Amino acid sequence: MESKGNFGINDSDASQCPFLSGKQKTVGGGGVKNRDWWPNELKLNILRQHAPKSDPMGDDFDYAKEFNSINFAELKQDVLNLMTDSQDWWPADYGHYGGFMIRMAWHSA
Repeated sequence: MESKGNFGINDSDASQCPFLSGKQKTVGGGGVKNRDWWPNELKLNILRQHAPKSDPMGDDFDYAKEFNSINFAELKQDVLNLMTDSQDWWPADYGHYGGFMIRMAWHSA
């Protein structure tokens, strides 16, 4: 005798779909599953290329020296100007692009 589930449906009836004649049909080319992408399929070695051709700054670039030369007060003011300068072609919400940037970061996560 077939057991009844929580809703009074026979276990054998519960998984049957009238459009598939009650059985799952297999189809060719099942595609790539999520477990295949990481780390088996995602090629990270492209990120480890440290050739002179891929360095836009050149061999004589001193990162620490350039970093210390930044005027952070000017940088802060530039960012503030950027975030509050509403454009007609893309108006800022309430006069500030901060909310927009947060939404874009959320969507990209």
